[in-house]
Amino acid sequence: MKQDIKICGLRTAETIDRALARGATHIGFIFFEKSPRYVEPDIAGKLAEPARGKAKIVAVTVNPSNDDLDEIVALLKPDILQLHGDESPERVLTIKAVYGLPVMKAFSVRTADDLKRVEAYIGIADRFLFDAKPPKGSDLPGGNGVSFDWSLLSWLDDSVDYMLSGGLNKANIAEALAITRAPGIDVSSGVESAPGVKDVALIDEFFDAVEWACQPEMASGS
Repeated sequence: MKQDIKICGLRTAETIDRALARGATHIGFIFFEKSPRYVEPDIAGKLAEPARGKAKIVAVTVNPSNDDLDEIVALLKPDILQLHGDESPERVLTIKAVYGLPVMKAFSVRTADDLKRVEAYIGIADRFLFDAKPPKGSDLPGGNGVSFDWSLLSWLDDSVDYMLSGGLNKANIAEALAITRAPGIDVSSGVESAPGVKDVALIDEFFDAVEWACQPEMASGS
């Protein structure tokens, strides 16, 4: 199965071009000011232009206000809104109704109980993203370069559409896919040379690793 691949936290034309050239299906822009990957909405809108019609443009937000979303939607014109905060099912429904865009709801995972929270959002969020819970002391809900126990995802019903995130890189993506069969994957810090600095060589190496992991003989476990 060919995975959706999202490169998140992009901030330069060069890395966006490389992600698109390698087949990224989604590109993400971070609108959380504490993140080293933060980008102003107007700049993101300009950077996103080459991706339109080639990959889904994702606006990543954390507990955004309507004013925040008004600006992001007007300037970026995203295809998907990703909510990476504590947004309730009711808030997700309101955002979908106001902006007419699909929503990907992110959840931070450490234990099976963390996944039980997903049930309330099934049929409301259009897709889920499962990330690792941030380490103690981190101000970032994602992009911390840490992973979680991927076997926990076996709890999910096969009908739950999601992206796997959290500490993915060229060294562990084959194992992650073998365990989860995730329909989508999201990478950020795993293709960076420093926090917030995407590296075209690391992007290439990550896509190479995904392609290797998805070869028929690998996917079958033989």
